[in-house]
Amino acid sequence: MTDLDWLCRPIAHRGLHDSRRGIIENSASAIEAALENDYAIEVDLRPERDNRPIVFHDAVLDRLTGQAGPLRSQSVQTLTNIGYKNSDDHLLSFAALLEIVSGRVPLIIEVKSDWSGNQLEFVKSIGAALESYRGHTAIMSFDPRLMADFAKFFPKIPRGLVAERFRDPHDKSMLTWRQRFLFRHLLKSGIAKPGFIAYDISGLPAFAPLVARHVFGLKLLTWTIRTKDERKRAAKWADAIIFEDFRP
Repeated sequence: MTDLDWLCRPIAHRGLHDSRRGIIENSASAIEAALENDYAIEVDLRPERDNRPIVFHDAVLDRLTGQAGPLRSQSVQTLTNIGYKNSDDHLLSFAALLEIVSGRVPLIIEVKSDWSGNQLEFVKSIGAALESYRGHTAIMSFDPRLMADFAKFFPKIPRGLVAERFRDPHDKSMLTWRQRFLFRHLLKSGIAKPGFIAYDISGLPAFAPLVARHVFGLKLLTWTIRTKDERKRAAKWADAIIFEDFRP
């Protein structure tokens, strides 16, 4: 995998958002705010009805828009006409995001998984768009199978694994206890062939990500940093921070 030193700078989590000012996460306004402040940008991608990527974090529309129901059931044309609550922005297509950023700062993309193991069309849609993109970009996911698909079909696109302790008793994700154990300790890294790890700050220091960094030479990002004290702690263990709610 190519040199990833360009990752080692503050990365705005879902753009430089501030809901109190009507700047919503993953929106065009949040992207523009990050660009204006020269921060690298992290965003989320989910598939719409035809497996085309939409810039959105949640599986359902309810929290951030005036609509309800799963994003997956709608088309890109419908979704990009849906507005965010308390904002003038609408949901962004992936193509629109790439046009806005246009290589001005690094772009880190979290690819959201439905844990079906069958999202190849989604992967190919993202990869095809990134192959013609000019600028530093990387993809990452909690799901090593998604990254394995990228490694197979788009090996030149830098990729990483997102991980955490997976110890929240209220977590309603579809992961089994065995998957949580494997992912927490990065034991499925082999199929993903990552060039970097993005690990939850509450789980650092931890053996697996530190071995990945110091023994295998992978870049280590940490998320989500919300205070200067957390930033100071992150500096001991990681190469870069993914931040929100303050300016590093």
